[in-house]
Order: sequence, then C-alpha cells, then structure tokens
Amino acid sequence: MDGGDDGNLIIKKRFVSEAELDERRKRRQEEWEKVRKPEDPEECPEEVYDPRSLYERLQEQKDRKQQEYEEQFKFKNMVRGLDEDETNFLDEVSRQ
Repeated sequence: MDGGDDGNLIIKKRFVSEAELDERRKRRQEEWEKVRKPEDPEECPEEVYDPRSLYERLQEQKDRKQQEYEEQFKFKNMVRGLDEDETNFLDEVSRQ
C-alpha cells in the first residue's frame, strides 16, 4: 500500500477536547433557552454522567422489565374473589 492515502483513513478519537465540550455546552444552553420556562433556572442543567458500561445499563433495564413481568403474573395476582353470580350458584348447589 502507498503511504500517500493516509488522509482518507478515519481515526476514531478516544478523547474530547475542551473546545468541543464548550461547543456542546453552548448548543445545549441555546436549546435550553428555547424551552426554558420562567420558573426554570437560567443555566441548562448538566447532563447526568453514568460511569457504567452500556452492557450494565441494558442489563439493569432487562432485569427491571423481567421483575415487572413476573410481578404481573404472580400467583397472588391470579387469585380473585367470587363474583355475585358464582356465589348464587354455589348457594343453590349447597341447598340442593
């Protein structure tokens, strides 16, 4: 391969410069000004940083959904009381 094509290679950066951070903050502040209500603070709230990996965050969501699903179909939720028609029928059967 020729060394002259180095300009076409895409290099992924693993860091963010201070200028890029400032630009992002400026854009977020401008967007905040558009949607800000009078009772909201002047400055845009900072983004919440989650140091966990993507796998950990997705696993937490999956576990939470699984718990909600299991809670929905627990045995205690399957048991219900008798309605009026059922009690009337059972009373009639016991009388006979």
